[in-house]
Amino acid sequence: MPLPAPIVFGSAACIPPLARSAVTIGNFDGVHIGHAAIVSRLVAAAAALGVPAVALTFDPHPASLVRPGLAPAPLTTPARRAELLLALGLDAVLVQPTDTAFVALSAEEFYAHILRGQLGGVAFIEGEDFRFGAGRAGDVEVLGRLAAADGVMVEVVPAVSVGGATVSSSRLRGLLMAGDVAAAATLATAPYRLSGTVEPGARRGAGLGFPTANLGRMATLVPAAGVYAARARLAGGNGSAAWFPAAVNIGTSPTFETTKPTVEAHLVGFAGDCYGRVLDVDFLARLRDTRRYSAVEDLKRQLADDVAQAVAIAAGRPAQIQET
Repeated sequence: MPLPAPIVFGSAACIPPLARSAVTIGNFDGVHIGHAAIVSRLVAAAAALGVPAVALTFDPHPASLVRPGLAPAPLTTPARRAELLLALGLDAVLVQPTDTAFVALSAEEFYAHILRGQLGGVAFIEGEDFRFGAGRAGDVEVLGRLAAADGVMVEVVPAVSVGGATVSSSRLRGLLMAGDVAAAATLATAPYRLSGTVEPGARRGAGLGFPTANLGRMATLVPAAGVYAARARLAGGNGSAAWFPAAVNIGTSPTFETTKPTVEAHLVGFAGDCYGRVLDVDFLARLRDTRRYSAVEDLKRQLADDVAQAVAIAAGRPAQIQET
Protein backbone atom coordinates (compact mmCIF):
# COMPACT_ATOMS: atom_id res chain seq x y z
CA MET A 1 0.00 0.00 0.00
CA PRO A 2 1.50 3.39 -0.99
CA LEU A 3 2.18 5.81 1.82
CA PRO A 4 0.60 9.29 1.84
CA ALA A 5 2.86 11.96 0.38
CA PRO A 6 4.39 14.43 2.84
CA ILE A 7 3.30 18.07 2.94
CA VAL A 8 6.20 20.31 1.95
CA PHE A 9 6.93 23.62 3.69
CA GLY A 10 9.74 25.75 2.31
CA SER A 11 11.52 25.07 -0.95
CA ALA A 12 9.28 23.66 -3.68
CA ALA A 13 12.40 21.96 -5.04
CA CYS A 14 12.27 19.58 -2.07
CA ILE A 15 9.20 17.62 -3.14
CA PRO A 16 10.04 13.88 -2.82
CA PRO A 17 11.53 11.87 -4.28
CA LEU A 18 14.76 13.80 -3.81
CA ALA A 19 18.01 12.95 -5.54
CA ARG A 20 20.19 13.89 -2.55
CA SER A 21 19.62 15.68 0.75
CA ALA A 22 20.89 16.02 4.29
CA VAL A 23 18.15 14.92 6.68
CA THR A 24 17.06 15.05 10.29
CA ILE A 25 13.99 13.13 11.45
CA GLY A 26 11.86 13.69 14.52
CA ASN A 27 8.67 15.07 16.03
CA PHE A 28 10.38 18.39 16.89
CA ASP A 29 7.40 19.36 19.03
CA GLY A 30 7.88 22.80 20.54
CA VAL A 31 11.09 23.37 18.52
CA HIS A 32 13.44 23.92 21.46
CA ILE A 33 17.14 24.77 21.67
CA GLY A 34 18.08 21.08 21.54
CA HIS A 35 16.35 20.87 18.16
CA ALA A 36 18.14 24.05 17.12
CA ALA A 37 21.50 22.42 17.86
CA ILE A 38 20.62 19.51 15.57
CA VAL A 39 19.44 21.84 12.81
CA SER A 40 22.63 23.90 13.07
CA ARG A 41 24.76 20.82 12.44
CA LEU A 42 22.43 19.69 9.64
CA VAL A 43 22.68 23.03 7.82
CA ALA A 44 26.48 22.89 8.07
CA ALA A 45 26.60 19.33 6.74
CA ALA A 46 24.23 20.17 3.88
CA ALA A 47 26.35 23.17 2.87
CA ALA A 48 29.50 21.06 2.86
CA LEU A 49 27.85 18.47 0.62
CA GLY A 50 26.02 20.96 -1.59
CA VAL A 51 22.60 19.45 -0.89
CA PRO A 52 19.38 20.80 0.66
CA ALA A 53 18.88 20.60 4.43
CA VAL A 54 15.57 18.86 5.14
CA ALA A 55 13.66 17.95 8.30
CA LEU A 56 11.11 15.14 8.26
CA THR A 57 8.43 15.36 10.93
CA PHE A 58 5.04 13.72 11.48
CA ASP A 59 1.36 14.50 11.89
CA PRO A 60 -0.27 13.24 13.93
CA HIS A 61 2.32 12.13 16.49
CA PRO A 62 2.93 8.41 15.85
CA ALA A 63 2.12 7.74 19.52
CA SER A 64 -1.50 8.72 18.83
CA LEU A 65 -1.77 5.65 16.58
CA VAL A 66 0.35 3.29 18.63
CA ARG A 67 -1.02 4.34 22.05
CA PRO A 68 -4.39 6.01 21.45
CA GLY A 69 -5.40 8.27 24.32
CA LEU A 70 -1.89 8.36 25.78
CA ALA A 71 -0.19 10.62 23.23
CA PRO A 72 0.98 13.92 24.73
CA ALA A 73 -0.88 17.12 23.91
CA PRO A 74 0.95 18.76 20.99
CA LEU A 75 2.87 22.00 21.52
CA THR A 76 2.83 23.06 17.88
CA THR A 77 0.64 22.62 14.85
CA PRO A 78 2.45 21.21 11.81
CA ALA A 79 2.48 24.64 10.15
CA ARG A 80 3.87 26.37 13.25
CA ARG A 81 6.49 23.64 13.70
CA ALA A 82 7.57 24.09 10.08
CA GLU A 83 7.69 27.87 10.49
CA LEU A 84 9.99 27.60 13.51
CA LEU A 85 12.26 25.01 11.88
CA LEU A 86 12.56 26.98 8.65
CA ALA A 87 13.54 30.04 10.68
CA LEU A 88 16.59 28.07 11.84
CA GLY A 89 17.91 27.84 8.28
CA LEU A 90 16.44 24.68 6.79
CA ASP A 91 15.57 24.51 3.11
CA ALA A 92 12.40 22.50 3.69
CA VAL A 93 10.29 20.77 6.31
CA LEU A 94 8.36 17.70 5.21
CA VAL A 95 5.34 16.81 7.33
CA GLN A 96 4.58 13.13 6.87
CA PRO A 97 0.95 12.14 7.46
CA THR A 98 1.05 9.14 9.76
CA ASP A 99 -1.23 6.16 9.35
CA THR A 100 -1.16 2.52 10.40
CA ALA A 101 0.89 1.51 7.36
CA PHE A 102 3.51 4.15 8.08
CA VAL A 103 3.96 3.30 11.78
CA ALA A 104 4.19 -0.40 10.84
CA LEU A 105 7.36 0.13 8.77
CA SER A 106 10.33 -1.67 10.28
CA ALA A 107 13.49 0.31 10.94
CA GLU A 108 15.08 -1.26 7.86
CA GLU A 109 12.03 -0.45 5.69
CA PHE A 110 11.92 3.11 7.01
CA TYR A 111 15.58 3.58 6.16
CA ALA A 112 15.33 2.04 2.68
CA HIS A 113 12.00 3.46 1.53
CA ILE A 114 11.85 6.82 3.29
CA LEU A 115 15.32 8.00 4.23
CA ARG A 116 17.16 6.73 1.19
CA GLY A 117 14.38 6.15 -1.35
CA GLN A 118 12.14 9.19 -0.90
CA LEU A 119 14.61 11.66 0.60
CA GLY A 120 17.86 10.56 -1.07
CA GLY A 121 19.60 10.99 2.26
CA VAL A 122 23.38 11.30 2.03
CA ALA A 123 23.81 12.65 5.58
CA PHE A 124 21.72 12.06 8.68
CA ILE A 125 21.98 14.28 11.74
CA GLU A 126 20.15 13.10 14.87
CA GLY A 127 19.97 13.51 18.60
CA GLU A 128 21.14 10.84 21.01
CA ASP A 129 17.59 9.66 21.75
CA PHE A 130 16.51 9.25 18.11
CA ARG A 131 14.23 6.27 17.44
CA PHE A 132 12.58 5.10 14.25
CA GLY A 133 10.63 2.18 12.81
CA ALA A 134 7.89 0.00 14.22
CA GLY A 135 8.11 -0.41 17.98
CA ARG A 136 10.84 2.26 18.03
CA ALA A 137 13.23 -0.57 17.21
CA GLY A 138 15.71 1.63 15.39
CA ASP A 139 18.16 3.92 17.20
CA VAL A 140 21.30 5.84 16.26
CA GLU A 141 23.34 2.63 16.31
CA VAL A 142 20.96 0.92 13.88
CA LEU A 143 20.92 4.03 11.68
CA GLY A 144 24.73 4.13 11.74
CA ARG A 145 24.97 0.48 10.70
CA LEU A 146 22.51 0.87 7.83
CA ALA A 147 24.10 4.10 6.64
CA ALA A 148 27.62 2.72 6.82
CA ALA A 149 26.68 -0.01 4.33
CA ASP A 150 25.73 2.76 1.87
CA GLY A 151 28.68 5.00 2.64
CA VAL A 152 26.33 7.61 4.13
CA MET A 153 27.33 9.98 6.91
CA VAL A 154 25.63 9.91 10.34
CA GLU A 155 26.30 12.49 13.04
CA VAL A 156 24.88 12.25 16.55
CA VAL A 157 24.40 15.59 18.32
CA PRO A 158 24.67 15.54 22.13
CA ALA A 159 21.63 16.60 24.13
CA VAL A 160 21.51 20.20 25.32
CA SER A 161 21.20 20.75 29.06
CA VAL A 162 20.05 23.84 30.94
CA GLY A 163 20.05 24.03 34.70
CA GLY A 164 21.41 20.51 35.00
CA ALA A 165 18.53 18.90 33.07
CA THR A 166 18.14 17.91 29.43
CA VAL A 167 16.04 20.20 27.26
CA SER A 168 13.17 18.21 25.76
CA SER A 169 9.62 18.59 24.51
CA SER A 170 8.44 16.83 27.67
CA ARG A 171 10.25 19.40 29.82
CA LEU A 172 8.65 22.24 27.84
CA ARG A 173 5.25 20.61 28.23
CA GLY A 174 5.72 20.33 31.99
CA LEU A 175 6.63 24.00 32.33
CA LEU A 176 3.59 25.08 30.33
CA MET A 177 1.30 22.83 32.36
CA ALA A 178 2.70 24.56 35.45
CA GLY A 179 2.12 27.98 33.91
CA ASP A 180 5.81 28.92 33.74
CA VAL A 181 5.70 30.28 30.20
CA ALA A 182 8.74 32.51 30.76
CA ALA A 183 10.93 29.53 31.69
CA ALA A 184 9.55 27.59 28.73
CA ALA A 185 10.52 30.45 26.41
CA THR A 186 14.15 30.26 27.56
CA LEU A 187 14.29 26.63 26.40
CA ALA A 188 12.41 27.13 23.14
CA THR A 189 13.35 29.07 20.02
CA ALA A 190 10.28 31.31 20.37
CA PRO A 191 7.59 32.10 22.97
CA TYR A 192 4.84 29.51 23.25
CA ARG A 193 2.02 30.20 20.79
CA LEU A 194 -1.60 29.17 21.25
CA SER A 195 -3.90 29.71 18.27
CA GLY A 196 -7.66 29.48 18.18
CA THR A 197 -10.76 30.77 16.46
CA VAL A 198 -12.50 33.72 18.13
CA GLU A 199 -15.95 32.70 19.31
CA PRO A 200 -18.78 34.60 21.02
CA GLY A 201 -18.45 34.67 24.80
CA ALA A 202 -20.45 36.00 27.73
CA ARG A 203 -19.21 39.58 27.05
CA ARG A 204 -18.47 40.17 30.74
CA GLY A 205 -15.11 41.72 29.82
CA ALA A 206 -16.75 44.30 27.59
CA GLY A 207 -19.07 45.25 30.42
CA LEU A 208 -16.05 45.85 32.65
CA GLY A 209 -14.29 47.98 30.05
CA PHE A 210 -11.90 45.22 28.98
CA PRO A 211 -13.40 43.42 25.96
CA THR A 212 -11.90 40.01 25.27
CA ALA A 213 -11.57 37.59 22.39
CA ASN A 214 -12.79 34.14 23.46
CA LEU A 215 -10.68 31.39 21.86
CA GLY A 216 -12.08 28.09 20.66
CA ARG A 217 -10.92 25.20 18.48
CA MET A 218 -7.40 25.21 19.90
CA ALA A 219 -5.24 22.37 18.59
CA THR A 220 -2.34 22.57 21.04
CA LEU A 221 -1.73 22.46 24.78
CA VAL A 222 -3.46 25.17 26.84
CA PRO A 223 -1.15 26.45 29.62
CA ALA A 224 -2.17 26.26 33.28
CA ALA A 225 -4.97 28.43 34.61
CA GLY A 226 -3.93 31.98 35.43
CA VAL A 227 -3.52 35.48 34.05
CA TYR A 228 -0.72 36.05 31.54
CA ALA A 229 1.07 38.81 29.70
CA ALA A 230 1.17 38.05 25.99
CA ARG A 231 1.21 39.48 22.54
CA ALA A 232 -1.54 38.62 20.08
CA ARG A 233 -2.47 39.08 16.46
CA LEU A 234 -5.37 38.25 14.24
CA ALA A 235 -3.82 35.96 11.64
CA GLY A 236 -4.02 37.47 8.20
CA GLY A 237 -2.35 34.72 6.24
CA ASN A 238 0.56 36.85 5.04
CA GLY A 239 2.50 37.27 8.28
CA SER A 240 2.01 41.04 8.25
CA ALA A 241 -0.84 41.32 10.76
CA ALA A 242 -0.23 43.73 13.63
CA TRP A 243 0.73 42.45 17.06
CA PHE A 244 -1.01 43.86 20.14
CA PRO A 245 -0.01 43.62 23.82
CA ALA A 246 -2.49 41.30 25.49
CA ALA A 247 -3.66 40.26 28.94
CA VAL A 248 -4.92 36.68 28.81
CA ASN A 249 -7.10 34.86 31.33
CA ILE A 250 -7.12 31.06 31.29
CA GLY A 251 -9.60 29.21 33.48
CA THR A 252 -12.90 30.04 35.13
CA SER A 253 -14.14 33.43 36.39
CA PRO A 254 -14.48 32.98 40.17
CA THR A 255 -15.96 36.45 40.68
CA PHE A 256 -18.88 35.50 38.43
CA GLU A 257 -18.98 31.91 39.73
CA THR A 258 -18.49 30.32 36.32
CA THR A 259 -17.34 26.71 36.11
CA LYS A 260 -16.52 26.39 32.40
CA PRO A 261 -12.84 27.18 31.71
CA THR A 262 -12.13 29.60 28.88
CA VAL A 263 -9.19 31.31 27.19
CA GLU A 264 -9.91 35.04 26.88
CA ALA A 265 -7.48 37.63 25.51
CA HIS A 266 -7.80 41.40 25.87
CA LEU A 267 -5.89 43.01 23.00
CA VAL A 268 -4.67 46.42 24.09
CA GLY A 269 -5.33 49.01 21.40
CA PHE A 270 -7.48 46.79 19.18
CA ALA A 271 -10.98 47.83 18.17
CA GLY A 272 -13.23 45.93 15.83
CA ASP A 273 -15.02 42.67 15.21
CA CYS A 274 -12.85 39.55 15.25
CA TYR A 275 -15.44 36.77 15.48
CA GLY A 276 -14.58 33.78 13.31
CA ARG A 277 -10.99 34.86 12.80
CA VAL A 278 -7.88 32.99 13.95
CA LEU A 279 -6.04 34.62 16.85
CA ASP A 280 -2.38 33.81 17.60
CA VAL A 281 -1.34 34.36 21.23
CA ASP A 282 2.35 34.30 22.21
CA PHE A 283 2.74 33.86 25.98
CA LEU A 284 5.43 36.00 27.63
CA ALA A 285 4.95 35.77 31.42
CA ARG A 286 2.50 34.57 34.04
CA LEU A 287 1.15 37.47 36.08
CA ARG A 288 -0.99 35.85 38.76
CA ASP A 289 -3.53 33.21 39.75
CA THR A 290 -7.19 33.70 38.99
CA ARG A 291 -9.17 34.61 42.11
CA ARG A 292 -12.56 35.76 43.33
CA TYR A 293 -13.11 39.45 44.07
CA SER A 294 -15.82 40.53 46.49
CA ALA A 295 -16.56 43.73 44.53
CA VAL A 296 -16.60 44.35 40.78
CA GLU A 297 -14.65 47.57 41.27
CA ASP A 298 -11.82 45.58 42.87
CA LEU A 299 -11.78 43.30 39.84
CA LYS A 300 -11.67 46.27 37.45
CA ARG A 301 -8.68 47.74 39.30
CA GLN A 302 -6.91 44.39 39.10
CA LEU A 303 -7.65 44.10 35.39
CA ALA A 304 -6.24 47.58 34.81
CA ASP A 305 -3.06 46.52 36.60
CA ASP A 306 -2.89 43.29 34.56
CA VAL A 307 -3.15 45.28 31.35
CA ALA A 308 -0.46 47.76 32.43
CA GLN A 309 1.92 44.91 33.25
CA ALA A 310 1.14 43.12 29.99
CA VAL A 311 1.90 46.28 28.00
CA ALA A 312 5.21 46.74 29.80
CA ILE A 313 6.28 43.13 29.33
CA ALA A 314 5.26 43.06 25.66
CA ALA A 315 7.35 46.21 25.15
CA GLY A 316 10.36 44.57 26.79
CA ARG A 317 10.23 46.79 29.86
CA PRO A 318 10.54 45.37 33.38
CA ALA A 319 7.27 44.93 35.21
CA GLN A 320 6.55 43.91 38.77
CA ILE A 321 4.76 40.57 38.67
CA GLN A 322 2.88 39.77 41.86
CA GLU A 323 0.44 37.10 42.89
CA THR A 324 -2.70 38.93 44.02
